[in-house]
Amino acid sequence: MACNGPLAYCYFRTFLDILFQVLILAIVARVALSWLTLAFPIRPGNPFYPLAVIIQQVTEPILGPMRRFLMFGMIDLSPLVAIFLLTFIQSRLDIALDGVVRGL
Repeated sequence: MACNGPLAYCYFRTFLDILFQVLILAIVARVALSWLTLAFPIRPGNPFYPLAVIIQQVTEPILGPMRRFLMFGMIDLSPLVAIFLLTFIQSRLDIALDGVVRGL
């Protein structure tokens, strides 16, 4: 996406876009890890354990509060809703930032 505006604005917008994409990727990775741990348990000593811990620490503040309301038996819809919310927030921030820059 082309950035029209001051250089600092372009850097800030790029930073926000990367941040949201990393969060979405971390949520997808956490879902994949939850499925993989059924066949291949990830415990201390496993080469993927540090990565799994980092992914859990990054995503838990987002998924934890949602899980209380979006868990139906064995089905956890919090990752799906979190991805939709992050995408929605990202698009609204882009629109708001464009409006601020055009207003200057």
